[in-house]
This record gives sequence, C-alpha cells and structure tokens, in this order.
Amino acid sequence: MSSNEFVPYDLIVLLSGISVSLKVFLVSSLFGGLLGLGLALFRHYRFPLLSQLSVFVSEFLKNSPVLVQLFLIYFGLPIFLSMDMSAELAATITLTGNTAAFVSVIIVTAMAAVDKGQIEAARSFGVSEMVILKKIITPQALLVAIAPLVGLAVNQLQVTSLVSVIGVMDITKVGAILNQRTWQPFIVWPVIGLTYFAMSMAISKLGRKLELYLRKHQTWSLA
Repeated sequence: MSSNEFVPYDLIVLLSGISVSLKVFLVSSLFGGLLGLGLALFRHYRFPLLSQLSVFVSEFLKNSPVLVQLFLIYFGLPIFLSMDMSAELAATITLTGNTAAFVSVIIVTAMAAVDKGQIEAARSFGVSEMVILKKIITPQALLVAIAPLVGLAVNQLQVTSLVSVIGVMDITKVGAILNQRTWQPFIVWPVIGLTYFAMSMAISKLGRKLELYLRKHQTWSLA
C-alpha cells in the first residue's frame, strides 16, 4: 500500500481530533461564559476597582491577537509559575479568557439596552436589585444577547484551529498530519473545512431554537 493512500485508521484519528476540538471549545465556552458574566456585572453595577479592572481585562483580551495570548500562556505562564502545563490546558485557558472578554461586552451592551424606565419604576416600588436583575433585566437582556452570543460561539469554535500551532491534536493538527503523509490537500482540507462547517451549523441551529424557546416562554412577573 502506498504511503499517500488513506487508511481506515485515518478516520479514527480525525474523530479523535474532533473530540479534542469540541472539548477545548465546550470547556472554554462554559468557564469563559461564567467569567464573562462576572466581568459584565462588575461593569454594569460599577463596583469600585473591580469595574475598572474588568474593563481593562476585557479590552486587553478582546483587542490582542489570540495567537499572542496562546504563546504567552503556553510558553510564559509555566516559567512564571514554575510548573508544567500541557498544550491542551494552555489552549483552554487562553480561549476561556478570550471568550470571557467578548461575552462581557455582549452582556453589558444587552443590559444597557433594557428600558431604564422599567428599572426605575421597580425601584420606586421597593423591589430589590436582585429581583430587578432576575425578573426585569435578565429576561430582556438575554433576548438581545442571544444572537451575538451564538455568533461568538461559532467564531470561537473556528478560533480553536489556532491551538494546533502549540501541538494540540485538534482537527486542524490532524489535517496537517494527514496532508503531510498523503500529499492530497484537495481532499484533506475540504474535509477539515466541512467538519468545521457542520459543527458551526449545528451551533447556529441550536442557538436559533434556544432563541425561539426564550421568546415563547418569556415571563415578566415580579412575584
């Protein structure tokens, strides 16, 4: 058998790459979303020092290249902390921070879009800030934020392709290995591209279903 032919094991390797990409994406999206929510709340309620810190962190991460952040975490953080760090962990940490930066901006913008009159009216009736956040701000802001959050998720999935440069065995790294072995780029890279496309479309469809569900089951009671 020629070395430039595809073998059944290549499919196993591809599926392994897909699982790694999804793992990095899902974990970084989860923790990035939670961190981004925290940063957004600090900014929205203007907590002393924390508000300014959250603005600096989100703006720095949002406006600096992901590749630079990745190198800084993978090569710099282990030296600074005198510890070993796997490429996959470095990739997850980097994408978590980058995701948090964009999530915080989206959530702050969505919260600012809520009618201030409703909030002031609730406060005039003695409604607590926690109830206002839960019953007035969150339902409306979520509807504003859902579309850009889904768009961000699709973008971050594609950004995971950058982690291959530090040796993470994701889809792109697998594609590079298969391409080097088979020298058939017009087969390998279209397959890799279609794989990203299929996963991105799945995220978009799930996001659309979630948006429709939220619009259908929206509640406005302050009870």
